Amino acid sequence: MRFMARDATDDRLAMLAPASSTLKAAMNYAQRVAIAAGLFATTFLVWAQPAAWPTKPVRIIVPYAPGGTSDAAARLRAERLQPVLGQPVVVENRAGASGATGMDAMAKSTDGHTLAFAAISPLTLNPHLQRVPYDPLKDVVPVASVMYSPVYLVATSAFSGKSFADVISQSKAQPGKLNVASSGMGSVGHLMQEQISRRAGVKFNHIPYKGSGQVINDAAGGQFELFTANPSPAVNSLISQGKLRVLAVAAPQRLSGFPEAPTFTELGHADANLSSVFGLFVPARTPPEVLKRINTEVNKLLAEKDVQERLVKLDNVVSPGSTEQFTAQVLREFEANARVVKEAGIKLD
Repeated sequence: MRFMARDATDDRLAMLAPASSTLKAAMNYAQRVAIAAGLFATTFLVWAQPAAWPTKPVRIIVPYAPGGTSDAAARLRAERLQPVLGQPVVVENRAGASGATGMDAMAKSTDGHTLAFAAISPLTLNPHLQRVPYDPLKDVVPVASVMYSPVYLVATSAFSGKSFADVISQSKAQPGKLNVASSGMGSVGHLMQEQISRRAGVKFNHIPYKGSGQVINDAAGGQFELFTANPSPAVNSLISQGKLRVLAVAAPQRLSGFPEAPTFTELGHADANLSSVFGLFVPARTPPEVLKRINTEVNKLLAEKDVQERLVKLDNVVSPGSTEQFTAQVLREFEANARVVKEAGIKLD
């Protein structure tokens, strides 16, 4: 089976590709959404439509190390999707490059049964920070939004302060002394740190990891003072045990699990009030019938009370919707992150 020859759609796609000219493009946002939707549709038409899907085991790639938010949520998805799809659903962790390694493996898969469950940042943030081996608007289709995950600023036993105000005061007194870990260079947590630093006029010593699992393990041992993290069973358990403390949260409002922790907006750092949106992604060659099946089944699961309770218990917010809505959100965040990265001056080697 062959791809179509290059035509005008490839030239239009070039206008959407991440580059320094992104913010200067004459095309407005509505046009970008329309063109992206048309490109996806054109790609689908070159593939034969399947009689049924799935016809063999389904693989869900999580582009992060085991133990984090996406890993826990992906395994819940796999557990619940397996009986309705009638095939085994296996989760595979492929960490590296802030999610780009796993996303690339999914995008280049050719078996028609490989998905990725991840934050949208490998599509909306990574391309503005470094070269990625895939085109975020050509090679990947956002098929189903699953949840919105807030970001915590967490203190370990190594931090002597009690509040966010202490973080700022200590950083001003001794610039660069406070060690603040994140799941990786260019991650949402890293971006949040940079926004706080710029607004407060302080300097942190950023410690980037390759995924959140090891961050949480080292946090439990007090190997650094602070870290940023999404909700997960591992981090929430340590918080409930009193081994870690939430100082602030990036969320629209205070979280029911940690009502004493203020939002960054409350603290005067609205530009640090960032969050992570997680969902399922597929290669751009995926036929529309498969997209519809995946989106429909995921939305059915998200409507189930026990699934909602398991996600909300970890302070995640269920966010169902259509493939078109999810695609529009990804494009919107792609534009917004281009501005944030430029303003923060973040660059990866």
